[in-house]
Amino acid sequence: MTDMARDLDWIVGNAVIRDPTGLHARPAVKLTRLAKTFEAAIEIRAEGGGDWVNAKSPNAVMKLKAGAGLPLHIRAAGDDARSAVDALMALVQRDFHD
Repeated sequence: MTDMARDLDWIVGNAVIRDPTGLHARPAVKLTRLAKTFEAAIEIRAEGGGDWVNAKSPNAVMKLKAGAGLPLHIRAAGDDARSAVDALMALVQRDFHD
């Protein structure tokens, strides 16, 4: 974690990935497109630790290889952080359906 990340006031949440194939390309792109609509810094990570990755980067999100049935942890910092976390959690809970 960078010094900057430690100093931010993060809003956090999580949602379980229900798609049997996990967080693959299609849902990863949907997640990043939604994340990019917010000004907040948004990071995610898969259950079990690992590094936080930029939720606005499709490549970083796909590299998580987050599996089905596991929580996806979401955190955001900035003016619209609460809205960002709520929207991303809702997307995951809807199994990435619009």
